[in-house]
Amino acid sequence: MNSIEFNLQAGIPTLDLTRFTEGNEAERKAFADELGAAYRQVGFAAISGHGVSKDLIEKMYSEVKSFFSLDRDVKQKYCQDGNQRGFVKFGQEHAKGNDSVDLKEFWQVGQTVTPPGSDLIHYPPNESVDERPSFAKTSDDLYKALEVSGVIVLEAIAMHLELPLKYFTEKMWGGNSILRAIHYPPIVSEPDTAVRAAAHEDINLITLLIGASASGLEVMGVDGKWNKVTADSEHIVMNCGDMLQRLTNHQLKSTTHRVVNPPRELWHTPRYSIPFFCHPQPDMKLNAIPQCIPEGESPVDPPITAGEYLNERLSEIGLKKNDK
Repeated sequence: MNSIEFNLQAGIPTLDLTRFTEGNEAERKAFADELGAAYRQVGFAAISGHGVSKDLIEKMYSEVKSFFSLDRDVKQKYCQDGNQRGFVKFGQEHAKGNDSVDLKEFWQVGQTVTPPGSDLIHYPPNESVDERPSFAKTSDDLYKALEVSGVIVLEAIAMHLELPLKYFTEKMWGGNSILRAIHYPPIVSEPDTAVRAAAHEDINLITLLIGASASGLEVMGVDGKWNKVTADSEHIVMNCGDMLQRLTNHQLKSTTHRVVNPPRELWHTPRYSIPFFCHPQPDMKLNAIPQCIPEGESPVDPPITAGEYLNERLSEIGLKKNDK
């Protein structure tokens, strides 16, 4: 029996990233293999020892709560449709293949360090909020800290897949990652559905979710049943996204997850969460790597670049107009 099988918390494995960042070669390899096993089995893991400051996380949550408490008309000033920056109003996003909108509004922050020669259409400027002058710096500080942690985790994944350790790194620095601050407002009337964010899979390589302000996240198990995720506040929940699933020919799983409504007695409470979606540079190819394709078989998915795939998926979930 390996540690993945008995070190479970709320349906997902818990792992300490310092085993990879500070351990010897055997400890690094063991961590990489356990993370790989988690992504092969459930697609999710709760990670401690990630190096992101608790004070920075708390400061960001304070800024987020202050921003979303602003009047709707004030927030609407910072709406930039279709470019993954600034404010996205309540009820705009929906899960792929689901016409019911998610019960949330959110704020998005992108990359500020662009690779030389990049097409700047992929890197629009971030918004600054006049009413919250420190929001932009706090967001950028957290973005950079999570980007560092994400690159380290992707090095561990590369080790597990027997790829060069820096396989993802050169495409991740200056990648098109997104930091998203989500607000699920209090429920004020009988909802039409039991979920705040419908069942979906993430688009990107991996997602890093710093502790949400309330429970609600559920992950679908291999048996099709929903498992509650309630990781400790010190953990970052990290899950495999569609891009990594494509690269590994579906060996690493982009697991379906959702956010459900709280019990009726907690309807009056809002919920906040801050995921960081790790995207590579737009020109990275998502072709399945050869060692993940069984001999004599074809890849599950056709070739596509990260930028093309992102645009395709954003159109499907209502965050980008289809140009066709």
